[in-house]
Parts: sequence; structure tokens; C-alpha cells
Amino acid sequence: MKIISTNIGERKEIDWKGKKVTTGIFKFPVTEPIFLDTEDVKGDEISDRKNHGGVLQAVYGYSLKHYAFWKEKYPNLNWENGMFGENLTVDDLDETKIHQGDTFKIGETILEATVQRNPCYKLGIRFNDVKIVKQFWNTTMCGVYFKVLQTGFIKAGDEFTKIKSCPENPTIADLYVAKRVEKGV
Repeated sequence: MKIISTNIGERKEIDWKGKKVTTGIFKFPVTEPIFLDTEDVKGDEISDRKNHGGVLQAVYGYSLKHYAFWKEKYPNLNWENGMFGENLTVDDLDETKIHQGDTFKIGETILEATVQRNPCYKLGIRFNDVKIVKQFWNTTMCGVYFKVLQTGFIKAGDEFTKIKSCPENPTIADLYVAKRVEKGV
């Protein structure tokens, strides 16, 4: 696997259904290396620390291969990497094959797969269509949150190499499906 782009978002305030909402979901590719710290990506806005960031959700990765599926559903959007709020757009990040605890070396860093990303209304804000939230729930293309075991810089083009496998643990897709059932979505 390989990092296709690294993405950073700034704090953005928008009007959503008559309410002022602060979000960092509008992420865009950057050309300089980014620093993955223990609780977040340096310079990246996390507006909702209750549901994002922290040790278990320091970095969010999403697969470039999933983009083709979504582009068919939303052909009129201006598509760029980072559309799903991911820090890392990876060429082939497969949630059905990545197990909780699998560990990867990327650039100077070491990351451990922790949990799935559960969509919220802010994904609807990013897509300007709340239908995306239910559609997202009805796939296993949720992306992967990572814990940073070794901090450091990474950049587009870096190899995303698995250094530890945990096949005894559930896959990220398994965790996502279980959460979907629990929520009754």
C-alpha cells in the first residue's frame, strides 16, 4: 500500500439548518510532510474532540479505491482527496482485511489500526447531502482510525507497510457492521 495524499483541514464555521457549526471535515491535500502525533495530526483541525482525535483516533485513513463507488453516486461534486475527512488517502486500504491491532510502518511513523469511522451529519455537510450518512453506513467502506505508536513525519508517496498482523482480532469492517447493528441503522 502507498500514501496517495496527506490531507489537512482548517477550522470552518458554516450555517447548517439554521445553526452555526464548527468543523474540520473539509480537508485538502498538502504537499509538505505532515507530523503524526500521539493524539492528532499537527496543524489539522479537530472541532469535536469527543468523537475525533485522541489516542485511539489520532489519524484517519481512507482508501482511494472507495472513491470510484462514491463518485458514481455524487458525480457533480468537485472531487479531491480528503473528501471523507481523512488525513491519509491510501491507494488500497481494505477494511475487510485490516484487523484491529494490525500495525504499519509509514515514513518515520508506526501506526496501529484501532477502530472504524462512524459517520455523522458532518459528512452530510461535506457532501452537501445528508443521504451520504445512511449510504455510508450501508457499506463497509468506513475507513480506519489509527493509534500512533511512533510519532514522526510522513508524506505522499510513502509506503504503507504492514509489520504486525492480528488475524485473531475482528476486522475493521466487522467492528463497523457490529456498530451499525447496535445503532439500528
